[in-house]
Amino acid sequence: MIRNRSLRLLFFGIGLAAVFVLTGMNVYSLFQLRESTIEAAYDHKRNQLDDFTNHVRYRFFQPFRGIRKLDIGYLQNFREKHGHFPNNFMEVMAQADKDSIFGDIYYAPDSPDPCLDPQAPLYRYHPSQERFYPVQGAVELVCDGMGLARSRMRVLIDDYRWNNKSTFDTHRSMTLSMIDPDRRKVSGHLTFLIDREYLIRDVLEPGLRDKFGDSSESGVAVWLVDYMQEEILAGSDQNLQYSRDLQIDLRQRFPDLLDNWVLHASMVDSPTILASNASLRRNLIVMVMALLALIGAFAFIYVTSRKERELIQRQSGFLANITHELKTPLSAMQAAGENLSDGRVRDPERIRTYGEHIYNETLRLRKMIDKLLDIARQDAGQTLVQRTVCDPGPLLEEVVDTHSNHLDSLGFRLNVSIPEKRPFIRVDSDHITTMLDNLIDNAVKYSNGQKQIDLELQQDDGDLMFKVRDTGIGIPAKQQKRIFEKFYRVEDAMTARTKGHGLGLSIVDHLVRLNGGTVEVESAPGTGTTFTLRFPIDTSEQADVPTPESALSAQTGRYATQG
Repeated sequence: MIRNRSLRLLFFGIGLAAVFVLTGMNVYSLFQLRESTIEAAYDHKRNQLDDFTNHVRYRFFQPFRGIRKLDIGYLQNFREKHGHFPNNFMEVMAQADKDSIFGDIYYAPDSPDPCLDPQAPLYRYHPSQERFYPVQGAVELVCDGMGLARSRMRVLIDDYRWNNKSTFDTHRSMTLSMIDPDRRKVSGHLTFLIDREYLIRDVLEPGLRDKFGDSSESGVAVWLVDYMQEEILAGSDQNLQYSRDLQIDLRQRFPDLLDNWVLHASMVDSPTILASNASLRRNLIVMVMALLALIGAFAFIYVTSRKERELIQRQSGFLANITHELKTPLSAMQAAGENLSDGRVRDPERIRTYGEHIYNETLRLRKMIDKLLDIARQDAGQTLVQRTVCDPGPLLEEVVDTHSNHLDSLGFRLNVSIPEKRPFIRVDSDHITTMLDNLIDNAVKYSNGQKQIDLELQQDDGDLMFKVRDTGIGIPAKQQKRIFEKFYRVEDAMTARTKGHGLGLSIVDHLVRLNGGTVEVESAPGTGTTFTLRFPIDTSEQADVPTPESALSAQTGRYATQG
């Protein structure tokens, strides 16, 4: 008895110690998850700040992108021969003059310097004549900007490879040095005076409010600060004033422009952080209750830890995959864009190929971002539903038109069946399009060489059904219940070679339920898969609608329509 009791106490102590150990590990994991959530929120805001400053930079330099393709030596020779610049250069000046950020535009040859030599020429752009005309005397603001540009180019000219270089005199002016890289020579300088009030009032302040908005919703307040003058120039939230008592969590400078202006960001009570704190508190309460009930705690901790580890592994894999896939099109677009912008590609066919490549990669990137936005809205409970009575036939035709060229290029045969008479349904048409897009993408990914997709509208008693059928690899029965879970993917050799993140079917399941419908799956390995979206027929509009002659081609080999 004593021995058995000792053993029971020993096992009880071991069990109790195990509970404390496991509880401690889970508490640590929860705190780590909270810290990761907060860090992710910071990273997101940091990326938003970086995106905003790059957008401002693009606004400044966009009018001058055409200069990159010009031969500066030719421009200088043309001006010396004819007394004015050629039309293609003046078109760039006219475009810059239309931008209200810039005021007067001045031009001066690199030598002699009109700011040092009263006899040296300085020219001012006249928009009405679209020409540069000489001005009398030096302009102090222009000389400050050109002086900075001249000093910089004396240092850079020997190793500089491009035909122009911009230099900012804080927020007062922007000077564009025109360079002949073959001769390592600066031919002249263009100085654009900056309209400070317009830049703040009509560009930066509205941009901050559009990008970040109300701090109670975005979780961050951003101010534009002139740190040299200690002046607050603009803010993202009119209801929140800048104060020295606020903790400034992030600072972001503008890249190579507006030297004395810095963005200060303060993280307020972000919904993400509040949700993370609330989640942490709830889980700690659960842990305390688990400690009070040992047997229940054992089971609870075991199940919870498994689910948490699985979720963290899925999220880690998802983040690694999506980061890689986002970088892939960006890298391709950047490489193609650099080749085009540097002027190294002159053959029209190669330029067209580069443009087509950039366009395709942009579409690919947009699809990934749209899917991420859909899942983010789903997680935040912000998915908007605008259900209206609509005809399902044109919805399906629109989806077919969107995918037909892409499927044709991949060699897929698309069979479409739309009955001539069909009932109305009350749904959000954009959601229907998103659901069908995801199902078609799935069918393409897992076709396994069987390149045929069937799209069909059917009526079943009081329901209308959208059917998407493929002849691909199929889904094992035991895994069909989990395919609509976020981040879940069926693990086999085929899916291991196929790009995906386990989000598409989760989005479909979420949207179909928001629209009052259901989604069904019929599949078996090696025989393909059929997804059925089922929606109740709208009883307020019972008139069957005859369809005009279908806009879809009935030619075999691309896609066929039936009905």
